[in-house]
Amino acid sequence: MNPVVAAVTQRIIERSKTLRSEYLARLEQMRHRGPRRASLSCANQAHANAAADGKTKIWLNQAQKPNIGIVTAYNDMLSAHQPYATYPDQIKQAALNFGATAQVAGGVPAMCDGVTQGRPGMELSLFSRDVIAQATAVALSHDTFDATLCLGICDKIVPGLLIGALAFGHLPTIFIPAGPMGSGLSNKEKAAVRERYAQGKATKEELLAAESAAYHSAGTCTFYGTANSNQMLLEAMGLHLPGAAFVHPNDPLRHALTDAAVEQVLKLTETAGDYRPIGQLVNEKTIVNAVIALLATGGSTNHTIHWISVARAAGILIDWQDFDELSSVIPLLTRVYPNGTADVNAFEEAGGPTFIMRELLSQGLMHADVMTVYGDHGLASHTVRPELKDGKVAFVAHPEKTTNPDVVRNVSEPFAATGGLRLLQGNLGRAMVKASAVPEDAWIVRAPAKVFDSQDALVKAYKAGQLNQDFVAVVIFQGPQANGMPELHQFTPVLGSLMSAGHKVALVTDGRMSGASGKVPAALHVSPEVAQGGPLGKVRDGDLIELNVHTGELRALVDEATWAARSNPNIADSAASQNNGYGYGRDLFVAQRRVVTSPEQGASTLFV
Repeated sequence: MNPVVAAVTQRIIERSKTLRSEYLARLEQMRHRGPRRASLSCANQAHANAAADGKTKIWLNQAQKPNIGIVTAYNDMLSAHQPYATYPDQIKQAALNFGATAQVAGGVPAMCDGVTQGRPGMELSLFSRDVIAQATAVALSHDTFDATLCLGICDKIVPGLLIGALAFGHLPTIFIPAGPMGSGLSNKEKAAVRERYAQGKATKEELLAAESAAYHSAGTCTFYGTANSNQMLLEAMGLHLPGAAFVHPNDPLRHALTDAAVEQVLKLTETAGDYRPIGQLVNEKTIVNAVIALLATGGSTNHTIHWISVARAAGILIDWQDFDELSSVIPLLTRVYPNGTADVNAFEEAGGPTFIMRELLSQGLMHADVMTVYGDHGLASHTVRPELKDGKVAFVAHPEKTTNPDVVRNVSEPFAATGGLRLLQGNLGRAMVKASAVPEDAWIVRAPAKVFDSQDALVKAYKAGQLNQDFVAVVIFQGPQANGMPELHQFTPVLGSLMSAGHKVALVTDGRMSGASGKVPAALHVSPEVAQGGPLGKVRDGDLIELNVHTGELRALVDEATWAARSNPNIADSAASQNNGYGYGRDLFVAQRRVVTSPEQGASTLFV
């Protein structure tokens, strides 16, 4: 095992010892040896079985066979989740075929950040993760299930489902993805049209045509943002069947993998004799493996928030220092947009998640000695790829070399010696930057600040021709307590076009941008946020700001006496306070904004 990986893991184990032991004790208390339905009263069972029919009702009433709870994030507005419409019926039939039953335990909301970008609804996005976790817990609270199958893919949905499932850590759980859409207009071409539109050189009709050609069918969006990073992390945690992440929705293999997941989760129940509850599978080593997978693939900055909450749900404490130290020894093995030009379909064709895991394991850069949902050889069982043979799933070995070294590399010849994310810190606070997406000649920016308190204010200044220069955009009051911490992707084409014009620009904000942050050097999630008195609020127009990815520095080059004498602006005078307490459902989330923790604590309303 790599000594840094081992040391960080041990530090997490020690830090989490009390919390983790309490979690495992609760898990053991919730365990029930035998079908859970047998412990229900007759009235309880009758209510739970009333709508069933045929063999399902007979078996449910007998309470002798395992029952699977399906938690689904289906809706037909999200392209990634639309394929789930048919999954419950397929799962129920497969369960019967394998001598068990299945019921839809409940549905969870699944909003699309792509639809809400720049809109008031985006202020609910981050909080939706915790709503999904709570909805998952409500679904499973009937206590009639012996295993769980989670149907979800995108940004907040997977972390929310996982947090909720960990609250029922005594249940074996497998996540079932639905796969990405086919490749359409390339992400690079799409981004170019967005930049031209921001410059006034493309019409709205041209922009819509480009966006529609990129996002064109059922399945997950094909860039390597938060949704597809979710899938990589679940693979690395052993919570999928091996290689399930990026098989297309309409591929017969996809259907077979869903049946196989039903068969496999039943093998993990208490009565089957190979009991593997999710609360034991997700341990300190599993969480470290997830972080390493994120770093090796240049995944979404959102997971420097989400996986802190996921870990906390299992009684494990991690922080940004852990991410940063691991990043110093984890090689970057992929180039997938926005870290390159290829999409996730090219990533999958070149080897995909399981190839990456095999490479990292070969050099002691991931923990092999973990329990997973499949196989008896720890994480090594998940370094194979699925194929369809005679109508069933078979797992076969990868070739020794990647089939496309422009997209995926062997660990002996990485794209970079270090991982995709870095911690920045200084007198402005602590922040994360997605270094893998930024050209190395833009890793150091030293330029005067221009301070804004909203996305709209920056875009307005750009359209007025006020940003044609070197500068650092400092955007404040974008943290979770201020306005729910919406993603700020309106900045990407604006700042990207200024970089293309030859200007040195960067972004520093207490907000977030996710895996689609693009080529602009961006210090994100600056903590503490300005609404909590964070020092970023002291920045004034013209202050010289330094962002240095090489040294991990983020500071305002202002003399100490002047800096100490400054105070933060009043949030009541900012755009963040205007109307964000009501409309578009925001009035229902006032309490969440009051109690939410900092991003480095997971921006959580559940663990306060």
